[in-house]
Amino acid sequence: MAQSLPVLNSDAAAATVNFNDKLAEHGLELRGSTIETLQVNVGKLCNQACKHCHVDASPSRTEIMTREIVNLVLDAIRKFRFKTVDITGGAPELNPSFRYLVAEVRSHGSHVIVRHNLTVLFEPGQMDLPEFFRDHRVEIISSLPYFLEDQTDAQRGKGVFTKSIQALRRLNEIGYGMDGGELRLNLVYNPVGAFLPPSQASIEADFKRELRTRYDVSFNQLYTITNMPIKRFLEYLRRSGNEERYRRKLVAAFNPQAVPGLMCRTLISVDWTGRLYDCDFNQMLDLGVSSELPQSIADWDPARFTLRRIVTGPHCFGCTAGAGSSCGGTVA
Repeated sequence: MAQSLPVLNSDAAAATVNFNDKLAEHGLELRGSTIETLQVNVGKLCNQACKHCHVDASPSRTEIMTREIVNLVLDAIRKFRFKTVDITGGAPELNPSFRYLVAEVRSHGSHVIVRHNLTVLFEPGQMDLPEFFRDHRVEIISSLPYFLEDQTDAQRGKGVFTKSIQALRRLNEIGYGMDGGELRLNLVYNPVGAFLPPSQASIEADFKRELRTRYDVSFNQLYTITNMPIKRFLEYLRRSGNEERYRRKLVAAFNPQAVPGLMCRTLISVDWTGRLYDCDFNQMLDLGVSSELPQSIADWDPARFTLRRIVTGPHCFGCTAGAGSSCGGTVA
């Protein structure tokens, strides 16, 4: 099932190629495999309003997963034992049920990933987050646009870089991000402008060298993620006159070898209301799972989702451009 995004004019329409047609050119079809990861978006409230944010999160958003929906999510986890539960937002820590959710998920044996923006640690009542993460063996994935202040603050807001470095140091102090350690601290790099990320291995080496030399900060891995032309980043593309060029760039960089590793094949996404999606990007475009499937986490049945048809759109070219892109970095 393919969906098309609205375009601005005929030139933009020429750049909007049907993703499923592109797959078919290479003899490919995008279908799900066994679901290993449940990605839970607990709401859009965030202490930041980053320019690239595909969630359009900010301090003014009021969408928050209730305890009732959290318990429905936990019911599914208890019954079906997902290998990994990936908790995101907004800043997920701002959800009043966040710590309850993490503790319950861990008690049932699932690995927990938290998409942590670092600066939320300085919000009221959050200073003990590093210790909470440590005690529950949470894997942390944090966005850091660059190892220099100007580039980071340009994307995430003034003062964010300084607080991020302070937070990284605190996490290092309790054992996160150490070579050979069990406490995983991974960073995410999103390009600041309308271009594709560089080689993940090369920029990871740059980040590790510069963060260690300049700030005495360590981390485990760097993931490069392509900016998707949706929500706030799409608004930036349109304001800067880069939408058509960026869409064409994504299509031209299509890599069929990235398709087998796409995150949507082994992941299902649930939003703050309990509705199901093939990925977090589809969630932000209100593209629910295929209509023949259960639509709510309350009706989750893993057997129904094996080999499912995955809903696609032009934004999917972002996940297959170059070395590919997923919540865990490159895939090809």
